[in-house]
Amino acid sequence: MTILVTAAALAATALPASAKGQIGFAGERPGAEARSFSALVGSWHVDRDGTRAVYAVDGRSWEQGVLAPAAPVKAKAFYGSGAPQFLAGLERYRYFPLSICNEVRNFRGGSIEVAFKGVSGTIDQAAGIAFDIKPNGDYLLLRANALEDNLVLFRMEQGRRTTVQWAGKVPVPSGRWHDLRLVVEGKRILGYLNGVKYVDQPWSEPVDGRIGLWSKADSYVFFDRFTVTER
Repeated sequence: MTILVTAAALAATALPASAKGQIGFAGERPGAEARSFSALVGSWHVDRDGTRAVYAVDGRSWEQGVLAPAAPVKAKAFYGSGAPQFLAGLERYRYFPLSICNEVRNFRGGSIEVAFKGVSGTIDQAAGIAFDIKPNGDYLLLRANALEDNLVLFRMEQGRRTTVQWAGKVPVPSGRWHDLRLVVEGKRILGYLNGVKYVDQPWSEPVDGRIGLWSKADSYVFFDRFTVTER
């Protein structure tokens, strides 16, 4: 069963475990922060794609190494007394905008899907799903890039970004909506774009952490229909 959760309801109610929930941005105020996400790195706000309310990472005025407004306060809401450790770890990745979903505390398996549209960016037009976000700021990442036409599973660990699996010749044209889907199933991590599987990676380590949206550098990208199905 699919549950459509409005932004107002998300402000008060978390998605139940083992349920499918979709986060949209209808009714949110353009220019404001989305109530269902907390931006930690980069510039994020509710935007418009025509009449459609969307969530945007806006790198048009991008500066390398900029934490989002009130990042320490947001980190404390997630990790309490461990917030300084989390921020210290996250500062290693300040080249990469990151916004964490407020509603899912521990994603251990299942699927995460989001619609995205690359609008502009000369360095990058990257859209990603961050998962297994740890209290030390490390995480895993499935990302598509409209300028490179590829889909990559990355590992962000100890200040380094390493490629786990790379798929080339993946059509990701700018100016169009695409569906990015991550599946954590048993001991495998799968990655799909527009219903086509490009990533299939054996994975023996437990996945257990927060989740969010990711981008890179000067990317200006719209996101919508963030959907989580927990195992």
